[in-house]
Amino acid sequence: WMNVRAASCPLAILLGAALWQAAHATEDLFFGDLPIVASISRLPQRVADAPSAVTILDRATIRASGARALSDLFRLVPGFQTFAQSDTPARVNYHGVTDDADFSPRVQVLVDGRSLHSPLFRNGMNWALVPVALEDIERIEVVRGSNTTSYGSNAFLGVINIVTVDPALVRGVSVSASHGNPGVRDYTLRTGGTLGERGNFRITYQQLRDDGLNEGSVPRESLNWRDRNLSRLLDLRAAFQIDVHDLLELHLGRVEGTRLTGRVLWQTQQPRPDDPVRDLDESSVWLQLRWLRTLSDSADFSLRYTYGRDEADSTFTHPDRLPGYNRVNEDGDRGPRHELEAVHTFLPFERTRLVWGTSWRIDTLRSDTVMHGRGGVRRDVGRIFANSEWKPQEWFTGNLGVSYEYDSLAGRHLAPRASASFHLTPDDTIRLGYARAWRTAGTLDYRANYRYSPTEVHWGGTRDLPAERLDSWELGYLGDWRAARMSLDVRFFRERLSDRLMNLIRTGEIPPGLTASPNTVQPLQNLRIRGFETQWKWQLADATRVALGYADIRIDMENTSNGQRLSETPASNYWRERGAYPRYISLA
Repeated sequence: WMNVRAASCPLAILLGAALWQAAHATEDLFFGDLPIVASISRLPQRVADAPSAVTILDRATIRASGARALSDLFRLVPGFQTFAQSDTPARVNYHGVTDDADFSPRVQVLVDGRSLHSPLFRNGMNWALVPVALEDIERIEVVRGSNTTSYGSNAFLGVINIVTVDPALVRGVSVSASHGNPGVRDYTLRTGGTLGERGNFRITYQQLRDDGLNEGSVPRESLNWRDRNLSRLLDLRAAFQIDVHDLLELHLGRVEGTRLTGRVLWQTQQPRPDDPVRDLDESSVWLQLRWLRTLSDSADFSLRYTYGRDEADSTFTHPDRLPGYNRVNEDGDRGPRHELEAVHTFLPFERTRLVWGTSWRIDTLRSDTVMHGRGGVRRDVGRIFANSEWKPQEWFTGNLGVSYEYDSLAGRHLAPRASASFHLTPDDTIRLGYARAWRTAGTLDYRANYRYSPTEVHWGGTRDLPAERLDSWELGYLGDWRAARMSLDVRFFRERLSDRLMNLIRTGEIPPGLTASPNTVQPLQNLRIRGFETQWKWQLADATRVALGYADIRIDMENTSNGQRLSETPASNYWRERGAYPRYISLA
């Protein structure tokens, strides 16, 4: 075993607008009465009754933070790390578990119930294509803990659920512009209104532009990149109250971005012929329809259909490869998705609430470069899930949940969860919980076929790749001292992550017909993650908020049996490049 220890301490002193807070005092999610959240069990619950810890970033917090990008907001959440490297998009991870090409595949990101994880981006989230303006966010519920039970395999370590502003609350027109260094030119136009007697809409157009990092601050021998960024967003959300029981919601839009990719030779600052500096064009379009029917005072049913399509293109002609293999587009091509989900919430017994549902998703991925000769690869994922809340006494709340998922590439997985909350006083709660979660790899990890020539495969898929498994135990305390306008949330956790998948691994084995061992994704490590997180909030005055978050995380690592075998294989780069030890290696 080897271990890595990390600590993070985001401190935010947030100065809100007094008039805004007074107008929205009853809607304040930051202080006051314990807020209602729905991102954990998919049942509306008080935070004290929920089966896991949650951090809420409300509209006032987002506005006061001064953040320009969505990813920057998660610096306010204990246990999260946000960073960027030269010309790459921001990376957001939780508990320090990341990858060489990280699209946050272990934390599910949702906007109004729609998953932003894409088959094109390694089954993860591309933070350069955020489909919502910060001005349109009502609140963000960040679930700090595994939630595969409610949201599937990408909710491996946690969930980021973004809830946008109700169209009924948007009226008139607003225009904003921001100019600054380095080359920041941001513009936003928002409007909203009524659609007949029972409908409302809001529409937002936003453009963000900057010149990237300051290249003059980097030593010449390290300056092998160029960067600049441009994104445009058009977002429409509408809601129609058909009658007293039925609500229809429509959400559609497009976001597109252009940024530089490729490398230059630092000696001459000229483009590298095998990876020239060029534009990477990316886009995402989406359409979501949701029908919500109120069945009774204690029951409702919703049906949601979502279509999304992600595209990327950074094509160039490689000077040293044969025709048929020299047209390179490593970041493309396209990944459409169709998803249908039905959810039913009701009270089966007195003091018991239940939500259950089912979904079916069809992902298709096409890449002429990275999946050479395979055409479009289809992936079907079906889920059925249930969560229940049992509250026999005021001092106790129990939560049980389970999900079963079928994946045409990754197989079948069962994810249970159980928690118990003991309300010692109306202001003090202790929570105990356990959850099992699974994280399946991206389509490319299973089916990649990136060839430099007919006999040289740079990246090959691993068809029998197992899913990562997480067993998580937690002990939490929540204090909400309303008289003092103060709250404290502490979470202790122990997590066991089995079969951690790692990229760019050559096993040393040369398949028939090839001249070298290709890069693959392999299950190489088992991790033990333990530590604690805390967040303390205090509303010092009506217009002043203080928030302090701290996380202390310790990670111990050992090789899996496969990792041990490869670490002892001299022909494998896992031994040669990933560590200096024949048995133990440090974390990436």
